[in-house]
Amino acid sequence: MAKITVPLTDSEIKNAKSKEKEYCLFDGEGLLLRIKPTGSKLWVFNYYRPYTRKRANISFGKYPALSLAEARKKRQTAKELLAQDIDPKEHRDSEKASKKDALLTTLSAVSKEWFEVKKKKVSPITATRIWNSIETHILTDLGEYPVTKITAPKTIETIKPVQAKSSAELARRLCQRLNEVMNYAVNVGYLHANPLTGIKAAFDSPVVKHHPTLKPEELPELMKAINYASIKIVTRCLIEWQLHTMSRPSEAAGARWEEVDFKNKLWVIPAERMKMKKEHIVPLTDETLFLLERLKPISGHREHIFPSHGNPRKPTNSETANMALKRMGFKGRLVSHGLRSLASTTLNEQGFDSDLIESALAHQDKNQVRKAYNRADYIERRRVMMEWWSSQINIYCSQRHDNHG
Repeated sequence: MAKITVPLTDSEIKNAKSKEKEYCLFDGEGLLLRIKPTGSKLWVFNYYRPYTRKRANISFGKYPALSLAEARKKRQTAKELLAQDIDPKEHRDSEKASKKDALLTTLSAVSKEWFEVKKKKVSPITATRIWNSIETHILTDLGEYPVTKITAPKTIETIKPVQAKSSAELARRLCQRLNEVMNYAVNVGYLHANPLTGIKAAFDSPVVKHHPTLKPEELPELMKAINYASIKIVTRCLIEWQLHTMSRPSEAAGARWEEVDFKNKLWVIPAERMKMKKEHIVPLTDETLFLLERLKPISGHREHIFPSHGNPRKPTNSETANMALKRMGFKGRLVSHGLRSLASTTLNEQGFDSDLIESALAHQDKNQVRKAYNRADYIERRRVMMEWWSSQINIYCSQRHDNHG
């Protein structure tokens, strides 16, 4: 006849005294209370492992911290797992490991891992701006959440106030950067899928603010203003250099003599100075080479083509051309970055190949086949276009390069 186990009572457990040797009180269905010589009482569940059918024990916790009723709940949970052929001990160890992993894969921790990779691909200033935006607007609220617990609704709720207080553009950038972080988490195995794909649809589209620029028919007015402006020679040449080369203000202002290949008539801007971190080659025309010849007596012995007036060992500020254009009466009508738009509009109106124009502007080409083709053939085709553009500018320079400044 099978032995019947009488369930334990709270008073029985409370009054149980320690003995010289360890002994157990049985509650039935595998649950027992192990009482040690020290007087400590430990709840243990004894069971058969799935598949192997070997006996095993799993500790539930100490009494009285874990009451009889709570121990029985744990026994029931363990029995439910066993009914599904899940080992309770292995299940508990797996959950502990998951919780430990969760602590190591918080959004804050993963963002820092991602940033270590990201900052190598952008300039130090851009890297600082990216991290500050994430730290300020995202990690303050979501940083301690494991990436597995980050959801689209929770993230949208966090970014919404940013859009209201700051701008739609900042909200868009935060969506973009968070998606990069979560894609990184997927790639390294922290997540199975990125839950934030498409969250930008929850926000207003940023209003595109174009840089003020002139119409092609206003080019004569600009060249006349440059010719008669009371500005330094270096500044005058910088503005014309930007106009002829279609380069960005920072790229032009930071130009170095070592970047100029006089033999092949090329200006080779290294990747680290480019917005897209890709080397950019600009075919030089007779007009741009003339500008360089004019600057040689001034800065030919220095590192930078356009040296700073205050410290010639450093390049001029990228805002120098902007300030000069304002003084020349173009405030609100034209900024130095708008010189690129002026060139682009003029060349497009003249029917030049849009791919050549985009290449001249150093816009990123997502077509991989065309990118390879650009390198080999576009330089010479661009040279023809750039020579036309320089000659067009030159038409309105009847008094160019006078002795003003």
